[in-house]
Amino acid sequence: MEFLKFDMSRCDLCGQCIEKCPFGALRMEKSGITANEKCRMCSVCVKTCPQRAIRFEQVAKSFDKDKWKGILVYAEQENGAIHPVVYELIGEARKLAAKVGYDVNCVMVGGARTKENAEKLLPYGVKEVFVYEHPGFEGFKADCYSDAVADCISAIAPSVVLIGATACGRSLAPRLSTRFHTGLTADCTELQMKDNTDLVQIRPAFGGNIMAQIVISNSRPQFATVRYKVMDKAKKVPNPTGKVTVCDATELMVRSGISVVERAAITRTKSIEEEDVLVVAGRGVKTAKDVEMVRELATLLDGQLCFTRPMVEGGFGDAAHQIGLSGRTVKPKLIITCGVSGAVQFTACMNTAQTIVAINTDPEAQIFRIAHYRIVDDLYQVVPDLIARIKAAKEAE
Repeated sequence: MEFLKFDMSRCDLCGQCIEKCPFGALRMEKSGITANEKCRMCSVCVKTCPQRAIRFEQVAKSFDKDKWKGILVYAEQENGAIHPVVYELIGEARKLAAKVGYDVNCVMVGGARTKENAEKLLPYGVKEVFVYEHPGFEGFKADCYSDAVADCISAIAPSVVLIGATACGRSLAPRLSTRFHTGLTADCTELQMKDNTDLVQIRPAFGGNIMAQIVISNSRPQFATVRYKVMDKAKKVPNPTGKVTVCDATELMVRSGISVVERAAITRTKSIEEEDVLVVAGRGVKTAKDVEMVRELATLLDGQLCFTRPMVEGGFGDAAHQIGLSGRTVKPKLIITCGVSGAVQFTACMNTAQTIVAINTDPEAQIFRIAHYRIVDDLYQVVPDLIARIKAAKEAE
């Protein structure tokens, strides 16, 4: 690694550092001892070396960007199926890659049928899918998956690595960025590529009051996580030419420090990210009885009721139904906001909805800046009227 320095004038090649390294990160080369991406900078080798020939040196230096090319997408699997966020990452990766002439590759880690799933990605314009398939990868284990993905990154040296901001992705991404001593931007809402291959990673910052543009200029790869339902899904390409490459999943990779004591299936309900219709209760909805009124509207539209952060903090809803930076990002066909002011933290996570209807008494409310249909009126007049009209229409069918 760049930060681990070996003084070969002192080293007598005793091999104690290699033997004592708990991560198997050191090896003997013709040029001397070298470290790979498995190094965790734990300092065991530094303390073990009898000749004091090893030290850490964290000094900024020039970086050869030309050695790192292409975009790698981590293709997550969930319950044996490809997570939908993967197709969105591929779509965004193809847009970024087109600007600088990069290829888009994927890496997939898992148990049985992983290679079969990898084949499903080829029609979307992926050049190569690297597969690490082994029974030991059944069930996500952050340490094992990190070893496999890090092995792929070391082999192909991508300039950019995109990972879905899922529960698994949020565990995997920081481990990988730490291994490669580079930066990571979490929960990006937009990505742009500069001509010099620097990735501009855009996300709300300082409580959502500004949109920060973050660039990793002096290291590679550039890591970014992107929430589900933020980017557009990739479209299939005519005559795809990609291929699947099965990589060597070693026993060392699947050896985990995590012990699975018990597994239990969780009853899965449809999440708000998957809904086509959402109705949102904001602070303009005052009581629990009023929340039920808004819920009735959502039910009549065959959708789900969602909440802003203040409503969840007030005990009216739960985090699974919260829209915003500290909740979920959604992209429904229709979203109706009731009494929502439209803070950046909220709008950044729903402004890509196909149709936005906003109900608010304040004509200057921020939500009206992004709404397609603006109803400047009291929600206690509008919502009951909508409910009555929908019921009448259903009865007339």
